[in-house]
Amino acid sequence: MVHIYRFAAVRPAGRRAQEIASVPYDVVNEEEAREMIQENPLCFLRISRSDVLMPDTDPYADEVYETAKKTFENYCSEGIMVSDPVPAIYIYRVIQGADQYTGLCCCLDVQDYESGVIRRHELTRYEKEEDRTRHIDAVNANTGPVVLLYKVQEEVSAIIDTTIRSASEPVAEVSGPQGTIHRIYPITDSGVLDRLESLFAAIPGLYIADGHHRAKSAVNVAQRRSANGPIPDETRRFMGVLFADNEVRVHGYSRLLSELNGYTNESFLDALRAVFTVSPYGNVDLKAYQIQPHSDPLSYHVMHLYISGQWYECSRQRDPGTDNITGLDVAYLQDHVLTPLLGISDPRGDPRLQYLGGARPLADLQTRVESGEFVAAIAMQPVGVGTVFAIADAGYVMPPKSTWFEPKLLSGLMIHKIS
Repeated sequence: MVHIYRFAAVRPAGRRAQEIASVPYDVVNEEEAREMIQENPLCFLRISRSDVLMPDTDPYADEVYETAKKTFENYCSEGIMVSDPVPAIYIYRVIQGADQYTGLCCCLDVQDYESGVIRRHELTRYEKEEDRTRHIDAVNANTGPVVLLYKVQEEVSAIIDTTIRSASEPVAEVSGPQGTIHRIYPITDSGVLDRLESLFAAIPGLYIADGHHRAKSAVNVAQRRSANGPIPDETRRFMGVLFADNEVRVHGYSRLLSELNGYTNESFLDALRAVFTVSPYGNVDLKAYQIQPHSDPLSYHVMHLYISGQWYECSRQRDPGTDNITGLDVAYLQDHVLTPLLGISDPRGDPRLQYLGGARPLADLQTRVESGEFVAAIAMQPVGVGTVFAIADAGYVMPPKSTWFEPKLLSGLMIHKIS
Protein backbone atom coordinates (compact mmCIF):
# COMPACT_ATOMS: atom_id res chain seq x y z
CA MET A 1 0.00 0.00 0.00
CA VAL A 2 1.48 3.31 -1.12
CA HIS A 3 0.73 6.48 0.82
CA ILE A 4 0.78 9.73 -1.14
CA TYR A 5 -0.01 13.14 0.32
CA ARG A 6 -1.01 16.54 -1.01
CA PHE A 7 1.09 19.48 0.17
CA ALA A 8 1.27 23.26 -0.19
CA ALA A 9 4.39 23.74 -2.27
CA VAL A 10 6.71 26.71 -1.94
CA ARG A 11 7.09 27.94 -5.53
CA PRO A 12 8.64 30.87 -7.41
CA ALA A 13 6.38 33.91 -7.19
CA GLY A 14 4.64 35.23 -10.30
CA ARG A 15 6.83 34.83 -13.36
CA ARG A 16 10.07 34.21 -11.48
CA ALA A 17 10.13 30.47 -12.24
CA GLN A 18 12.50 30.91 -15.19
CA GLU A 19 14.92 32.91 -13.05
CA ILE A 20 14.91 30.43 -10.17
CA ALA A 21 14.59 26.94 -11.63
CA SER A 22 17.90 25.13 -12.01
CA VAL A 23 19.35 21.78 -12.93
CA PRO A 24 19.70 19.30 -10.04
CA TYR A 25 22.65 19.92 -7.74
CA ASP A 26 24.35 16.65 -8.68
CA VAL A 27 24.46 16.90 -12.48
CA VAL A 28 26.91 19.82 -12.65
CA ASN A 29 30.40 20.27 -11.31
CA GLU A 30 31.56 23.21 -9.22
CA GLU A 31 32.67 25.32 -12.17
CA GLU A 32 29.45 24.72 -14.12
CA ALA A 33 27.31 25.57 -11.11
CA ARG A 34 29.23 28.78 -10.45
CA GLU A 35 28.83 29.88 -14.08
CA MET A 36 25.09 29.27 -13.94
CA ILE A 37 24.75 31.38 -10.81
CA GLN A 38 26.81 34.18 -12.36
CA GLU A 39 24.56 34.16 -15.44
CA ASN A 40 21.39 34.04 -13.34
CA PRO A 41 21.76 35.49 -9.82
CA LEU A 42 18.50 33.97 -8.52
CA CYS A 43 19.35 30.48 -9.79
CA PHE A 44 18.30 27.85 -7.24
CA LEU A 45 21.84 26.45 -7.24
CA ARG A 46 22.51 29.27 -4.75
CA ILE A 47 20.59 27.09 -2.31
CA SER A 48 21.23 23.54 -3.55
CA ARG A 49 24.96 24.13 -4.21
CA SER A 50 25.82 27.01 -1.86
CA ASP A 51 29.34 25.60 -1.57
CA VAL A 52 30.28 26.91 -5.03
CA LEU A 53 29.93 30.49 -3.76
CA MET A 54 32.47 29.76 -1.01
CA PRO A 55 35.45 28.36 -2.96
CA ASP A 56 37.91 28.80 -0.11
CA THR A 57 35.68 26.94 2.36
CA ASP A 58 35.40 23.21 2.95
CA PRO A 59 32.27 22.25 0.94
CA TYR A 60 30.99 20.32 3.96
CA ALA A 61 31.60 23.09 6.50
CA ASP A 62 28.71 24.17 8.72
CA GLU A 63 28.66 27.63 7.17
CA VAL A 64 27.89 26.16 3.74
CA TYR A 65 24.63 24.67 5.00
CA GLU A 66 23.86 27.77 7.04
CA THR A 67 24.27 29.87 3.89
CA ALA A 68 21.81 27.64 2.03
CA LYS A 69 19.32 28.02 4.89
CA LYS A 70 19.61 31.82 5.00
CA THR A 71 19.31 32.14 1.23
CA PHE A 72 16.12 30.08 1.17
CA GLU A 73 14.68 32.05 4.07
CA ASN A 74 15.50 35.29 2.27
CA TYR A 75 13.79 34.10 -0.93
CA CYS A 76 10.66 33.42 1.14
CA SER A 77 10.72 36.58 3.26
CA GLU A 78 11.33 38.80 0.22
CA GLY A 79 8.48 37.22 -1.72
CA ILE A 80 10.74 35.69 -4.36
CA MET A 81 9.22 32.33 -3.44
CA VAL A 82 5.76 31.90 -1.91
CA SER A 83 3.72 29.07 -0.44
CA ASP A 84 0.58 27.94 -2.24
CA PRO A 85 -2.60 28.74 -0.28
CA VAL A 86 -4.00 25.18 -0.35
CA PRO A 87 -2.44 21.73 -0.48
CA ALA A 88 -2.32 20.10 -3.89
CA ILE A 89 -0.83 17.30 -5.92
CA TYR A 90 1.00 18.75 -8.90
CA ILE A 91 1.33 17.50 -12.45
CA TYR A 92 4.89 17.91 -13.68
CA ARG A 93 5.24 17.63 -17.46
CA VAL A 94 8.53 17.69 -19.37
CA ILE A 95 8.57 18.16 -23.14
CA GLN A 96 11.83 17.23 -24.83
CA GLY A 97 11.62 17.42 -28.59
CA ALA A 98 9.10 14.83 -29.71
CA ASP A 99 9.13 13.15 -26.29
CA GLN A 100 6.79 13.99 -23.45
CA TYR A 101 7.04 12.82 -19.83
CA THR A 102 4.29 13.45 -17.28
CA GLY A 103 4.35 12.72 -13.55
CA LEU A 104 2.65 13.59 -10.27
CA CYS A 105 4.47 15.61 -7.61
CA CYS A 106 3.31 14.73 -4.11
CA CYS A 107 4.68 13.80 -0.72
CA LEU A 108 5.60 10.26 0.29
CA ASP A 109 5.88 8.52 3.63
CA VAL A 110 9.23 7.85 5.29
CA GLN A 111 7.66 4.72 6.77
CA ASP A 112 7.00 3.39 3.26
CA TYR A 113 10.71 3.73 2.56
CA GLU A 114 11.62 2.01 5.82
CA SER A 115 9.19 -0.87 5.20
CA GLY A 116 10.24 -1.45 1.58
CA VAL A 117 7.00 -0.27 -0.01
CA ILE A 118 9.23 2.31 -1.66
CA ARG A 119 11.81 0.09 -3.30
CA ARG A 120 15.35 1.09 -4.17
CA HIS A 121 17.74 -0.60 -6.54
CA GLU A 122 20.98 1.24 -5.77
CA LEU A 123 23.12 1.93 -2.72
CA THR A 124 23.99 5.51 -1.96
CA ARG A 125 27.50 6.95 -1.74
CA TYR A 126 28.39 7.85 1.84
CA GLU A 127 29.59 11.42 1.44
CA LYS A 128 26.73 12.40 -0.88
CA GLU A 129 24.13 10.94 1.47
CA GLU A 130 25.50 12.83 4.46
CA ASP A 131 25.78 16.04 2.44
CA ARG A 132 22.08 15.98 1.50
CA THR A 133 21.07 14.94 5.00
CA ARG A 134 22.74 18.03 6.41
CA HIS A 135 21.32 20.18 3.61
CA ILE A 136 17.70 19.07 4.17
CA ASP A 137 18.10 19.46 7.91
CA ALA A 138 19.55 22.97 7.62
CA VAL A 139 17.15 24.32 4.99
CA ASN A 140 14.25 22.51 6.66
CA ALA A 141 12.90 21.48 3.30
CA ASN A 142 13.11 18.96 0.48
CA THR A 143 14.63 21.18 -2.18
CA GLY A 144 14.74 18.58 -4.95
CA PRO A 145 12.28 15.81 -5.82
CA VAL A 146 12.91 12.08 -5.77
CA VAL A 147 11.81 10.47 -9.05
CA LEU A 148 9.84 7.25 -8.60
CA LEU A 149 8.13 4.81 -10.94
CA TYR A 150 4.89 2.86 -10.72
CA LYS A 151 3.39 0.30 -13.05
CA VAL A 152 1.10 2.22 -15.35
CA GLN A 153 -2.47 2.75 -14.10
CA GLU A 154 -5.02 3.75 -16.73
CA GLU A 155 -7.23 5.77 -14.39
CA VAL A 156 -4.29 7.77 -13.06
CA SER A 157 -3.27 8.55 -16.65
CA ALA A 158 -6.84 9.62 -17.44
CA ILE A 159 -6.95 11.99 -14.46
CA ILE A 160 -3.69 13.59 -15.54
CA ASP A 161 -4.87 14.02 -19.14
CA THR A 162 -8.22 15.47 -18.07
CA THR A 163 -6.59 17.96 -15.70
CA ILE A 164 -4.17 19.23 -18.32
CA ARG A 165 -6.87 19.54 -20.99
CA SER A 166 -9.10 21.53 -18.65
CA ALA A 167 -6.34 23.88 -17.46
CA SER A 168 -6.15 27.19 -19.27
CA GLU A 169 -2.39 27.29 -18.78
CA PRO A 170 0.24 25.91 -16.40
CA VAL A 171 1.01 27.84 -13.22
CA ALA A 172 4.68 27.68 -14.18
CA GLU A 173 6.52 27.07 -17.44
CA VAL A 174 10.29 27.01 -17.73
CA SER A 175 12.72 26.41 -20.56
CA GLY A 176 15.38 24.00 -19.35
CA PRO A 177 18.63 22.50 -20.67
CA GLN A 178 18.74 20.84 -24.08
CA GLY A 179 15.56 22.57 -25.19
CA THR A 180 13.31 20.97 -22.58
CA ILE A 181 10.10 22.66 -21.44
CA HIS A 182 8.89 22.08 -17.86
CA ARG A 183 5.26 22.78 -16.92
CA ILE A 184 3.44 22.60 -13.59
CA TYR A 185 -0.33 22.08 -13.18
CA PRO A 186 -1.80 21.87 -9.64
CA ILE A 187 -4.67 19.52 -8.81
CA THR A 188 -6.69 21.09 -5.99
CA ASP A 189 -10.12 19.47 -6.36
CA SER A 190 -10.59 17.48 -3.16
CA GLY A 191 -12.58 14.74 -4.89
CA VAL A 192 -9.88 14.18 -7.50
CA LEU A 193 -7.18 14.24 -4.83
CA ASP A 194 -9.08 11.70 -2.73
CA ARG A 195 -9.36 9.45 -5.77
CA LEU A 196 -5.65 9.69 -6.58
CA GLU A 197 -4.75 8.84 -3.00
CA SER A 198 -7.11 5.87 -3.15
CA LEU A 199 -5.68 4.61 -6.45
CA PHE A 200 -2.13 4.70 -5.15
CA ALA A 201 -3.19 2.99 -1.92
CA ALA A 202 -4.02 -0.02 -4.11
CA ILE A 203 -0.53 -0.07 -5.67
CA PRO A 204 1.84 -2.48 -3.89
CA GLY A 205 5.01 -0.44 -4.35
CA LEU A 206 6.95 2.41 -5.91
CA TYR A 207 10.45 2.21 -7.37
CA ILE A 208 13.07 4.93 -6.95
CA ALA A 209 14.42 5.83 -10.37
CA ASP A 210 16.46 8.91 -9.52
CA GLY A 211 17.27 10.55 -6.21
CA HIS A 212 18.35 7.64 -4.01
CA HIS A 213 20.49 10.08 -2.02
CA ARG A 214 17.65 12.58 -1.62
CA ALA A 215 15.29 9.86 -0.42
CA LYS A 216 17.71 8.30 2.05
CA SER A 217 18.74 11.73 3.32
CA ALA A 218 15.11 12.71 3.97
CA VAL A 219 14.68 9.46 5.90
CA ASN A 220 17.85 10.21 7.87
CA VAL A 221 16.52 13.64 8.89
CA ALA A 222 13.21 12.18 10.07
CA GLN A 223 14.95 9.46 12.05
CA ARG A 224 17.44 11.83 13.68
CA ARG A 225 14.78 14.37 14.61
CA SER A 226 12.39 11.71 15.95
CA ALA A 227 15.15 10.50 18.26
CA ASN A 228 14.66 13.75 20.20
CA GLY A 229 10.89 13.41 20.53
CA PRO A 230 7.68 13.57 18.44
CA ILE A 231 7.96 15.22 15.03
CA PRO A 232 5.34 16.83 12.75
CA ASP A 233 3.75 14.78 9.98
CA GLU A 234 5.53 16.85 7.33
CA THR A 235 8.91 15.84 8.73
CA ARG A 236 8.03 12.20 8.10
CA ARG A 237 7.26 12.96 4.46
CA PHE A 238 9.43 13.77 1.49
CA MET A 239 8.74 15.14 -1.97
CA GLY A 240 8.66 12.92 -5.02
CA VAL A 241 7.47 12.94 -8.60
CA LEU A 242 5.80 9.69 -9.69
CA PHE A 243 6.00 8.52 -13.31
CA ALA A 244 4.32 5.53 -14.91
CA ASP A 245 6.87 3.01 -16.11
CA ASN A 246 6.05 3.80 -19.74
CA GLU A 247 6.85 7.48 -19.18
CA VAL A 248 10.63 7.26 -18.73
CA ARG A 249 13.81 6.40 -20.59
CA VAL A 250 16.91 4.75 -19.20
CA HIS A 251 20.50 5.53 -20.22
CA GLY A 252 23.77 3.95 -19.16
CA TYR A 253 25.97 5.57 -16.50
CA SER A 254 29.56 6.18 -17.56
CA ARG A 255 32.69 5.50 -15.51
CA LEU A 256 35.84 7.64 -15.44
CA LEU A 257 39.18 6.35 -14.17
CA SER A 258 41.79 8.70 -12.76
CA GLU A 259 44.58 6.07 -12.75
CA LEU A 260 45.18 2.44 -13.72
CA ASN A 261 46.71 0.91 -10.60
CA GLY A 262 50.22 0.75 -12.08
CA TYR A 263 49.20 -0.41 -15.55
CA THR A 264 50.25 1.55 -18.60
CA ASN A 265 47.53 2.17 -21.15
CA GLU A 266 48.85 -0.67 -23.29
CA SER A 267 49.30 -3.16 -20.47
CA PHE A 268 45.78 -2.35 -19.23
CA LEU A 269 44.40 -3.14 -22.68
CA ASP A 270 46.37 -6.40 -22.61
CA ALA A 271 44.86 -7.26 -19.22
CA LEU A 272 41.37 -6.51 -20.53
CA ARG A 273 41.92 -8.93 -23.42
CA ALA A 274 42.04 -11.74 -20.87
CA VAL A 275 38.50 -10.78 -19.84
CA PHE A 276 36.86 -9.45 -23.01
CA THR A 277 37.14 -9.50 -26.73
CA VAL A 278 38.62 -6.01 -27.23
CA SER A 279 38.46 -4.42 -30.67
CA PRO A 280 38.78 -0.86 -31.98
CA TYR A 281 35.28 0.54 -32.46
CA GLY A 282 35.88 3.02 -35.25
CA ASN A 283 34.17 6.38 -35.56
CA VAL A 284 31.86 7.38 -32.71
CA ASP A 285 29.03 9.92 -32.93
CA LEU A 286 30.22 12.26 -30.18
CA LYS A 287 26.84 14.02 -30.05
CA ALA A 288 25.08 10.76 -29.11
CA TYR A 289 24.42 9.68 -25.52
CA GLN A 290 25.47 6.06 -26.05
CA ILE A 291 27.44 3.95 -28.49
CA GLN A 292 25.54 1.52 -30.65
CA PRO A 293 27.26 -1.83 -29.99
CA HIS A 294 28.49 -4.19 -32.68
CA SER A 295 27.69 -7.11 -30.35
CA ASP A 296 24.15 -8.01 -29.23
CA PRO A 297 23.67 -6.69 -25.65
CA LEU A 298 21.12 -9.45 -24.97
CA SER A 299 23.76 -12.11 -25.62
CA TYR A 300 26.93 -10.26 -24.61
CA HIS A 301 28.23 -8.04 -21.85
CA VAL A 302 29.11 -4.89 -23.79
CA MET A 303 30.92 -1.70 -22.79
CA HIS A 304 33.05 0.85 -24.61
CA LEU A 305 36.44 2.08 -23.44
CA TYR A 306 38.11 5.35 -24.44
CA ILE A 307 41.84 5.31 -23.86
CA SER A 308 44.93 6.59 -25.71
CA GLY A 309 42.78 8.58 -28.13
CA GLN A 310 40.69 5.63 -29.32
CA TRP A 311 37.35 3.95 -28.58
CA TYR A 312 37.26 0.16 -28.10
CA GLU A 313 34.34 -2.22 -27.81
CA CYS A 314 34.78 -4.75 -24.99
CA SER A 315 32.42 -7.72 -25.20
CA ARG A 316 32.03 -11.14 -23.62
CA GLN A 317 29.28 -13.71 -24.08
CA ARG A 318 26.81 -13.82 -21.20
CA ASP A 319 26.60 -16.85 -18.94
CA PRO A 320 22.98 -18.05 -19.18
CA GLY A 321 23.12 -19.15 -15.54
CA THR A 322 23.62 -15.66 -14.09
CA ASP A 323 20.90 -13.86 -12.13
CA ASN A 324 19.64 -10.30 -12.59
CA ILE A 325 22.44 -8.79 -10.50
CA THR A 326 25.48 -10.73 -11.68
CA GLY A 327 24.18 -10.47 -15.23
CA LEU A 328 24.42 -6.67 -15.18
CA ASP A 329 27.20 -5.17 -17.25
CA VAL A 330 28.17 -2.87 -14.38
CA ALA A 331 28.41 -5.87 -12.03
CA TYR A 332 30.56 -7.78 -14.52
CA LEU A 333 32.79 -4.72 -14.91
CA GLN A 334 33.12 -4.43 -11.14
CA ASP A 335 33.84 -8.11 -10.52
CA HIS A 336 36.22 -8.72 -13.43
CA VAL A 337 37.95 -5.37 -13.99
CA LEU A 338 37.55 -2.73 -11.30
CA THR A 339 38.22 -4.96 -8.30
CA PRO A 340 40.80 -7.51 -9.59
CA LEU A 341 42.70 -5.30 -12.03
CA LEU A 342 42.39 -1.79 -10.61
CA GLY A 343 41.91 -2.50 -6.92
CA ILE A 344 38.69 -0.49 -6.80
CA SER A 345 36.65 -2.65 -4.44
CA ASP A 346 34.46 0.15 -3.09
CA PRO A 347 32.64 1.78 -6.01
CA ARG A 348 30.70 3.94 -3.57
CA GLY A 349 33.71 5.67 -2.11
CA ASP A 350 36.94 5.12 -4.07
CA PRO A 351 38.05 8.53 -5.39
CA ARG A 352 39.82 6.92 -8.37
CA LEU A 353 36.41 6.08 -9.83
CA GLN A 354 34.07 8.88 -10.90
CA TYR A 355 30.79 8.88 -12.76
CA LEU A 356 29.16 10.84 -15.57
CA GLY A 357 25.42 10.68 -16.19
CA GLY A 358 24.20 8.98 -19.33
CA ALA A 359 22.28 11.88 -20.86
CA ARG A 360 25.50 13.67 -21.71
CA PRO A 361 27.07 13.52 -25.17
CA LEU A 362 29.97 11.13 -25.57
CA ALA A 363 32.10 14.17 -26.36
CA ASP A 364 31.98 15.02 -22.64
CA LEU A 365 33.57 11.70 -21.75
CA GLN A 366 36.20 11.99 -24.43
CA THR A 367 37.07 15.56 -23.42
CA ARG A 368 37.56 14.55 -19.77
CA VAL A 369 40.19 12.03 -20.85
CA GLU A 370 41.88 14.19 -23.47
CA SER A 371 42.22 17.03 -20.95
CA GLY A 372 44.33 14.78 -18.72
CA GLU A 373 41.79 14.89 -15.89
CA PHE A 374 41.19 11.16 -16.36
CA VAL A 375 43.17 8.42 -18.03
CA ALA A 376 40.24 6.39 -19.38
CA ALA A 377 36.46 6.43 -19.72
CA ILE A 378 33.96 3.57 -19.94
CA ALA A 379 30.55 4.09 -21.58
CA MET A 380 27.88 1.62 -20.46
CA GLN A 381 24.75 0.32 -22.16
CA PRO A 382 21.32 1.08 -20.58
CA VAL A 383 19.42 -1.31 -18.31
CA GLY A 384 15.75 -2.03 -19.00
CA VAL A 385 13.04 -0.75 -16.62
CA GLY A 386 11.76 -4.31 -16.21
CA THR A 387 15.18 -5.41 -14.96
CA VAL A 388 15.24 -2.56 -12.44
CA PHE A 389 11.80 -3.58 -11.14
CA ALA A 390 12.77 -7.25 -10.90
CA ILE A 391 15.91 -6.45 -8.92
CA ALA A 392 14.08 -4.14 -6.53
CA ASP A 393 11.23 -6.63 -6.05
CA ALA A 394 13.76 -9.33 -5.16
CA GLY A 395 15.23 -7.06 -2.49
CA TYR A 396 18.56 -6.73 -4.26
CA VAL A 397 20.49 -3.58 -5.04
CA MET A 398 22.43 -2.72 -8.16
CA PRO A 399 25.98 -1.39 -8.07
CA PRO A 400 26.16 2.40 -7.61
CA LYS A 401 25.31 4.50 -10.65
CA SER A 402 23.86 1.66 -12.69
CA THR A 403 21.09 3.68 -14.32
CA TRP A 404 20.41 7.19 -15.55
CA PHE A 405 16.72 7.94 -15.96
CA GLU A 406 15.11 10.58 -18.11
CA PRO A 407 13.47 12.98 -17.62
CA LYS A 408 15.68 15.00 -15.30
CA LEU A 409 13.55 17.39 -13.28
CA LEU A 410 14.48 20.92 -12.31
CA SER A 411 15.07 22.11 -8.77
CA GLY A 412 13.34 25.16 -7.35
CA LEU A 413 9.99 24.76 -9.10
CA MET A 414 8.44 23.11 -6.03
CA ILE A 415 9.75 22.88 -2.48
CA HIS A 416 8.32 20.88 0.42
CA LYS A 417 8.91 22.37 3.86
CA ILE A 418 9.34 19.59 6.40
CA SER A 419 8.15 21.55 9.43
